Amino acid sequence: MKPRRLVALALLPLLGSCASIVSKSKYPVSIQSHPSGLEFDVIAKDGRAVHHGKTPEIVTLDADAGFFQRAKYTVQFRKDVARATDVQLDASLDPWYFGNIIFGGLIGILIVDPLTGAMWKLPNELVANCGTPVASP
Repeated sequence: MKPRRLVALALLPLLGSCASIVSKSKYPVSIQSHPSGLEFDVIAKDGRAVHHGKTPEIVTLDADAGFFQRAKYTVQFRKDVARATDVQLDASLDPWYFGNIIFGGLIGILIVDPLTGAMWKLPNELVANCGTPVASP
């Protein structure tokens, strides 16, 4: 192999980081409720309302809340005027973040993935049961 190619291959891991390349920092989350058709608000951990909608709906949310901080949301569902229930929606560590051990190195672990928010992942869906229990026969 030519020396130029060897140098390029050796420097390749320094150009990116694993989670930033394979994952993303914003995720579409399907918000559903039983019964459907309930209004809901998505509240960030700093108290900001980031979305208002009606179930079922897909909402795109940030997986991070700052450098090395995962996003935490409270989804407040309402029946008529009264609040029916609150459900927590928290980001978790993206498994691709650990790919930095092989591909991204310290730059990916300490700078790129935490800065872009790609080290965190949100679930695909959130389902809240806001209905009144029905007795089975």
